Amino acid sequence: MSQVWPGSPYPLGATFDGSGTNFAIFSEVAERVELCLFDAAGTERRIELRERDAFVWHAYLPAVLPGQRYGYRVHGPHDPARGHRCNPSKLLLDPYAKAVDGEVDWDQAVFGYNFGDPDSVNTADSAPHMMKSVVISPFFDWNGDRPPRRPYHETVIYEAHVRGLTMRHEGLPEEYRGTYAGVAHPVMIDHYHRLGVTAIELLPVHQFVHDEHLVRRGLRNYWGYNSIAFLAPHNGYSSAGGDGRQVQEFKSMVRNLHEAGIEVILDVVYNHTAEGNHMGPMLCFRGIDNQAYYRLVDDDQRYYMDYTGTGNSMRVRHPHVLQLIMDSLRYWVTEMHVDGFRFDLAATLAREFYDVDRLSSFFDLVQQDPVVSQVKLIAEPWDLGEGGYQVGNFPPLWTEWNGKYRDTVRDFWRGQDHGIAEFASRLTGSSDLYESSGRRPWASINFITAHDGFTLRDLVSYNDKHNEANGEENRDGSDDNRSWNCGVEGPSDDPVINRLRGAQARNLLTTLLLSQGVPMLVAGDEMGRTQHGNNNAYCQDTAVSWLDWADAERNADLVEFTAQVAHLRRAHPVFQRRRYFQGEAGRGSTGGGYHAAGTRDAAGDPNAGEQPGGAETSDPAAKDIVWLRPDGSEMSDTDWESGTARSLGCYLNGHGIPDPNALGEAIVDDSFLLFFNAHHEPIRFVVPPGNFGTTWEIIVDTRSSSAEIAAMLGGVGAYATDAEQVIKAEDPLEIDARATLVLRRVS
Repeated sequence: MSQVWPGSPYPLGATFDGSGTNFAIFSEVAERVELCLFDAAGTERRIELRERDAFVWHAYLPAVLPGQRYGYRVHGPHDPARGHRCNPSKLLLDPYAKAVDGEVDWDQAVFGYNFGDPDSVNTADSAPHMMKSVVISPFFDWNGDRPPRRPYHETVIYEAHVRGLTMRHEGLPEEYRGTYAGVAHPVMIDHYHRLGVTAIELLPVHQFVHDEHLVRRGLRNYWGYNSIAFLAPHNGYSSAGGDGRQVQEFKSMVRNLHEAGIEVILDVVYNHTAEGNHMGPMLCFRGIDNQAYYRLVDDDQRYYMDYTGTGNSMRVRHPHVLQLIMDSLRYWVTEMHVDGFRFDLAATLAREFYDVDRLSSFFDLVQQDPVVSQVKLIAEPWDLGEGGYQVGNFPPLWTEWNGKYRDTVRDFWRGQDHGIAEFASRLTGSSDLYESSGRRPWASINFITAHDGFTLRDLVSYNDKHNEANGEENRDGSDDNRSWNCGVEGPSDDPVINRLRGAQARNLLTTLLLSQGVPMLVAGDEMGRTQHGNNNAYCQDTAVSWLDWADAERNADLVEFTAQVAHLRRAHPVFQRRRYFQGEAGRGSTGGGYHAAGTRDAAGDPNAGEQPGGAETSDPAAKDIVWLRPDGSEMSDTDWESGTARSLGCYLNGHGIPDPNALGEAIVDDSFLLFFNAHHEPIRFVVPPGNFGTTWEIIVDTRSSSAEIAAMLGGVGAYATDAEQVIKAEDPLEIDARATLVLRRVS
């Protein structure tokens, strides 16, 4: 390994070409850069990089092969007040490392200062205590892999944690539990297919760090929102080891999921890094070029701007930070074959200076990028800074976690007096948020729960958070849960309470899966997973967070119900429209959207009596959607204005929708009635008159027993035809308290 050739400044990172490895790293502030190679015993060999082009230091080593562990030492100014923190005694990860070996052990040597004296300079060698970058082989047999690329409106997302998903699954080999291999095991794929899942959204898999303050308390950064290497799959999730084989295992996971028709979406964290604030460790970016990579306080650059609550924010407007993010995204698409990204605290990426700018450089680059612009892009549309709540304000290419959907649906089913107009808007795709920017209903990623907050079971079992196990005296986590414990806090032996909780869970699942937009189901909600009231289990790498697969047997009826309603959605185009409802006559798949209830929105157009061409529509049943009063008549503006209404009906006109599963223009006649009653008492509805349909069958009743529900659904794609289940036009229909009823038109 004595030969050192000049190499190339591009691509950045360590690139093995089959014969040797090119190393390239950016640092504008550096005066000297050393590449550090480590053998199996940890012995270090330093090689000075003498070539520099446009602030990229580089060399080619013809004898360096995959598996080689390495890092960098950067010599340069140490002047924190001016934003410079170079310290060559600290081994630094490659920002472009494609694999990382080991963990940080949190010795004082990994900090750039001496404890108790933040203005001092610590010169202890951090290498023995640091994780190392690893050279990888880029070669892999994809076996003709073709990403599914399923359209948004046909997508059902399953948010999952690589480790927690399978740690307690006895149907998997023990060595696969909690790993990439476990996620794509045939047993798991069978479960995804049963639920109708089309995409797995994985919590962060970029190499992350377990925070020192958590490790000291015997906890871990379980969620992984603490990234340090944006091109490296986290080594702790690999059954094959951390010396580069985690890359092969990740690729195998993606290939196997693709073969099953399931997309892979990654939750990515580009807004901050694991180095924290000025008291944090020196692991990578801080020692390479602190001022380039981080947003610093203007008048005292010792300190970091923090829009994320984690101590720092990436300086996204810097060209090399933008390049790193875009290179990372392209790498995961082109080399790792992932199908999309969910961007954590995405509003931070839009902060060019201080305000959130929807036309910032990052979004411009994504828009024009021929690779990244073609995959699924999902924003968490807020951060912790001023003006950071940006639901509905992202550019047209993007979809968004719809926090207003979550809040509105939770409030509706817990009986809050907010009226029904906003619930109707959220149910029909939130056109008030997305239509004006040219987006479709699928711009709304609908969710009731997420990794952050209560599970579905806890949402109907707890009024308050119970985060004592986190060691922060229950101060952490949100206090605004919009939950309802159904009368008893926590577990209950009362069968009445438990029946109500079961019904509420089914109400929420039914609303989620039959709303327009893209539903996101959290792993375990389909089987009644509980975190015992912990709504911030970010540090619980324990049974608190892991799925207990025994729940799938204990709550088999809920699993079956979720699967049946998901397949109901998939089988009927009226529940997965590509365009907004118009509230007027015409083919159900055409037209625009409507906004505030009672004006031009999901609740109907004030001019809804007119067809698009202007002719009068005498038959309300010809409209693509009709909102119904309990007496079966169409709702008026006055009905929408009632702030205490907790019940409504909805007619979805499926006549004339092209069948997406048929060749040519096959037409389906597939109409439904949906009745929602969030009131604490039963409501007597009347089925609308015969022009809407002469006979109907009940296919979902969320207050029924599991056996009755199974009889109604009759298996995936099959519906009951028992005469007792047939409902005629203008029949009275009592909707139980806190219940959802779904009827399908028979004739």
